[in-house]
Amino acid sequence: MTSLDAAKPALVVSALSKTFGSNRVFHDISFEVSEGSVTVIIGPSGSGKTTILRSLNGLEVADAGQVQFDDFTIDFGELPKRKSTVEKALIKLRSHTGMVFQSHNLFANLDVLSNVTLGPIFGHKRNKSEVEEEAITLLSGLGLLEKASSFPDQLSGGQQQRVGIARAMALKPRVLLFDEPTSALDPELVGEVLAAIRSLAQQGWTMVIVTHEMRFAEQVSDQVLFIDGGSIVERGSAEAVLRNPKHPRTREFLGATFGDYAV
Repeated sequence: MTSLDAAKPALVVSALSKTFGSNRVFHDISFEVSEGSVTVIIGPSGSGKTTILRSLNGLEVADAGQVQFDDFTIDFGELPKRKSTVEKALIKLRSHTGMVFQSHNLFANLDVLSNVTLGPIFGHKRNKSEVEEEAITLLSGLGLLEKASSFPDQLSGGQQQRVGIARAMALKPRVLLFDEPTSALDPELVGEVLAAIRSLAQQGWTMVIVTHEMRFAEQVSDQVLFIDGGSIVERGSAEAVLRNPKHPRTREFLGATFGDYAV
C-alpha cells in the first residue's frame, strides 16, 4: 500500500455516468487512483460496481464523463460525435488497463502460455520470444510455471484465475482491474488468489478491485469506495470506511452483510 497524498494519480475518473434505458446504473462517479495504490470498490449487488469497472476498460461505454491516464483521456460524452474513431479510442483505453474477470475467461483451446502471450503478441504486435520469456517469469511468480503447457480444463479454479492475472499483467497495463476475482471459486481456493493479489500490491501494481471480501479489502486497500444506488456514498481508508463508517447506509450495509464490521 502507498500514501495517497505522496503519489501522483495513475487514473482519474471524472463525472462518469451510465444508463440502460430508463435504468440509471451509476451517476457522477469521480475518484482518483494514485500510482502504486489499491482502490477497492464495495457495495450491494446491483449497485453498479461491475459496470463502473467495465467502463474503465471500455467493455461498457459510459454515457458521460472522462477517464484519464497520464497521456490519454477518453471523454465518453464526446464519443458519439466522433463515431469514426470510437473503436480506436476504446482500444487505446484498453491498452492502459488489464482486466481480470470473475469467471477467468481463458481460451479453452490454448495452453496456459498461449493464453498469457496472445494479447501482447497479436494485440501489441510484440516479439514472440520476448513475450514468452516475460510470460514464463510471470507464471513462475504466480506459482504456475509447471502448468505452462497445461490447458484450462486441467487446472483448478484458483489456478485458472491466477492465469487470468498473469494474462492481464502480460499486457503491462497502467492499472489492473479485478471484477470479483474470487466469487466463482470454491471457498478453499479463494485464499490462493487473494494471496496472489496481495503480492501484486506489495510489488507496487496499481489496482482497482471490486470485491465482497471485506477482510481482504481491509488488508490490501489504500482507498475504499462504497457504492450504493449507482453513487459513491462514502470513500476513505479501509479503517475509516470499514471500521468507522460515517454514513448510515454504509453502516447498514456492513452490519447486515459482514456482522463484526458494523459500528
